[in-house]
Amino acid sequence: MNNPVIDALEKEYLTKDLPNFSAGDSVKVFVKIVEGNKERIQAFEGTIIKMHGSGLNKTITVRKVFQGVGVERVFLINSPRIDRIEVLRHGDVRRSKLYYLRERSGKATRIKEKIEKR
Repeated sequence: MNNPVIDALEKEYLTKDLPNFSAGDSVKVFVKIVEGNKERIQAFEGTIIKMHGSGLNKTITVRKVFQGVGVERVFLINSPRIDRIEVLRHGDVRRSKLYYLRERSGKATRIKEKIEKR
């Protein structure tokens, strides 16, 4: 259904070294921040509550609680601003959108860890 010319153009901009992650995983996203003429890398650590889109437009929404306030950021995973993504834990969840975590706090936000078979 897509145009093969557009697909070929998008293919060269896709990030090659992405780890395998899904909703419920705890990740650390390293983002390049520009301050004045300096550039530094800042980490944002949280739980993936939503994955959206496909191909070049794929995004993830990462949520963390900082000083009692929930903070969510949407990352375009193929963006040149994303340095790398590290998966800290694979979560064992049964749904793809974890919006219910927004109403919960403390220990109620815990997600079971997926145990992988050897």
